[in-house]
Amino acid sequence: MSVDQSEPPRPEYPRPQFRRDRWLNLNGSWEFEIDRSDTGRERGLVERELADEIVVPFAPEAKLSGVEEQDFMRAVWYRRMITVPRSWEGDRVLLHFGAVDHDATVWVNGIEVGRHRGGFSGFTFDITDAAPAGESVPLVVRARDDPQAPQARGKQSVPYAPRAAKYWRTTGIWQTVWMEPVPPTAIRRPRITPNVAAGALDVEVPLSANLPGGAVHIRVRDASGDVIADTVRADLDLSARLSLTLPPERIHLWSPADPHLYDVDIELRDADGHVVDKVESYAGLRSVAITGKQIRINGDIVFQRLVLDQGYYPDGLMTAPSDADLIRDIRLGQAAGFNGARLHQKVFEERYLYHADRLGYLVWGEFGDWGCNTDQGQSTNQQPDASYVQEWLEVLERDYSHPAIIGWCPMNETWQDYGDRITALDDVMRGMFLATKAHDTSRPVLDTSGYAHRIAESDVFDSHDYEQDPKAFAAHHQALSAGEPYVNRSDSTGESWSIGYRGQPFFISEFGGIWWNPAEADQPQSATTSWGYGDRVRSVEEFYTRFDGLVGALLDHPDMFGYCYTQLTDVFQEQNGIFGFDRSEKFDIERIRAAQLRPAAIELREGPRT
Repeated sequence: MSVDQSEPPRPEYPRPQFRRDRWLNLNGSWEFEIDRSDTGRERGLVERELADEIVVPFAPEAKLSGVEEQDFMRAVWYRRMITVPRSWEGDRVLLHFGAVDHDATVWVNGIEVGRHRGGFSGFTFDITDAAPAGESVPLVVRARDDPQAPQARGKQSVPYAPRAAKYWRTTGIWQTVWMEPVPPTAIRRPRITPNVAAGALDVEVPLSANLPGGAVHIRVRDASGDVIADTVRADLDLSARLSLTLPPERIHLWSPADPHLYDVDIELRDADGHVVDKVESYAGLRSVAITGKQIRINGDIVFQRLVLDQGYYPDGLMTAPSDADLIRDIRLGQAAGFNGARLHQKVFEERYLYHADRLGYLVWGEFGDWGCNTDQGQSTNQQPDASYVQEWLEVLERDYSHPAIIGWCPMNETWQDYGDRITALDDVMRGMFLATKAHDTSRPVLDTSGYAHRIAESDVFDSHDYEQDPKAFAAHHQALSAGEPYVNRSDSTGESWSIGYRGQPFFISEFGGIWWNPAEADQPQSATTSWGYGDRVRSVEEFYTRFDGLVGALLDHPDMFGYCYTQLTDVFQEQNGIFGFDRSEKFDIERIRAAQLRPAAIELREGPRT
């Protein structure tokens, strides 16, 4: 089977904050075969050509893949020929996968080069020894995706058809596949920490090995040219570290109102001063701090007007059809008056974060932890395993340096009775929380969004509240100032799923979800095919009234640091978006925007600056 060598889909560089000049995009037409019983290895699929075709990086369930198979697939196989350019000879060749759902095994030239578990985090294999430069060799990928196993699957439906807030599944490759050459001693992903109090960027540069006599050179630039540069030895520490103090006149903070970014150039030099490896990056100088119930950005109280973004597309499912689609979603949120998003039950591709950095869009990073629920009863119903912690750490490593990310939330709606025994959910939630805090001390961490809070040290507390009557909604939150927030409770016992509130910053991280589908406006609610929360509004005007009332109740609360409205767009049958699933306008966006942009009560309160 021939492979289309014209410009592939999603041709843009997939890793904008850790960029090298040389790379090769492997998206496009691949051989493909569905292996419903997962017997492909015994049947020789590692060695032979495959029967069908697929367009990578789109999942086989997606229309853009050319397959559009929506039934369960226990395993799928991919194959294409690759040729490492002769100009890369002498370098190590790295094969990168943005994301493969769920368990991936990769062979190059018949040699197994690696395995990876987890459908949301990227991974890399060194294929140098299996793919000699200039030779055409087969690249084969098997992705296993058990439809019933407890695993992190986000919003993917376990029953065949989507329903309520669950959508079509994603199997196999769903982000860009690419190769790059690196020298034998190479720069690994830098961590850049903004240090606003010191007016500095703290940069850590891990290396694949120490270089005797070598040095790491870092230069920071802005639109006016070089800002500062410095050099540190590369033969003493596994990671070279520098704190680059910016001249006071060149300090320019990153904020939603002014998303200023510095360019950061990093070079690894040998003992003679020759450049061995170099990468381009960027950084924003931005702080996040907590003062009482306030979350401050650069010392200022910024009310977080967030929107829930599921990151689904009609033709691409979890994969954006183009880079422009990622930009459009951010601009749609900003046009409606939101200053950021909860990236919900999905780890978004890194180019989304790049655009959020450029456009000044606040982001809470989240993991797609849904999928570990079992039928063992409400005291032991959720059974996450060690793979959750492993995959979440990979996400943190990739996304650490993005200034748009202002908080982490490893889990979501972890409903489970708070009983007399420590459960698997308790263990994994604590593991993910501690892993996050160990990896990143610069951002607040919310142990879980809504429902079952179990971590006393959580920096933030929250609840989900889909009450549709604005007066009743406001009444739910009247006691917050007295230390008694609205909490999510068990349907069976009426007891809180959470440990006690300790006075942390509090927000309603899901609310609204107002159900409105203009095409079904004349049908009785019971006869509609769409879904939303509570009673559907009967007219557009009723939507505006309800939206104003719900948003206003939170804007007017003196101890609410923000909110997250559900949701940016409709997604399949879930018809509660500000925009249609095709991103068309459903409402007068200026009215939506105007309802949100008046000052929030917490922004009007005076308090000490950090």
